[in-house]
Amino acid sequence: MLRKFKISIDGKAYLVEMEEVGGSPVAVQTPIVTQTAVPSVAEAEVAVSPADVSGEAMTSPMPGTIIKILVNVGDEVKENQPLMILEAMKMENQVVATKNGKVAGIHTLLGSVVNAGDELITIA
Repeated sequence: MLRKFKISIDGKAYLVEMEEVGGSPVAVQTPIVTQTAVPSVAEAEVAVSPADVSGEAMTSPMPGTIIKILVNVGDEVKENQPLMILEAMKMENQVVATKNGKVAGIHTLLGSVVNAGDELITIA
């Protein structure tokens, strides 16, 4: 059975297909590697650059992919309101507001791969 894995090497994302090997001997096949284009925040336009925003940015709690952005710059948010959906290890995790306020900046893009500690959003 072929299984697909998404790996990142030196900031480039790759989709790798591998055959799962059981207890019996199986002929080894060379994995098929295809490169997928993943825009980085530095290469693409962001809503507001971090230098333009006052306040402390919320950071990603774990590595993953941003699959939904639920707010826009200027939106009023309440504490514990979902702001983004982060997919990590095939699970969807909500990134929620840590306080009441206004979205001052969004520092990532839909589909971006983020690491733990990367800036995601600023609430002023």
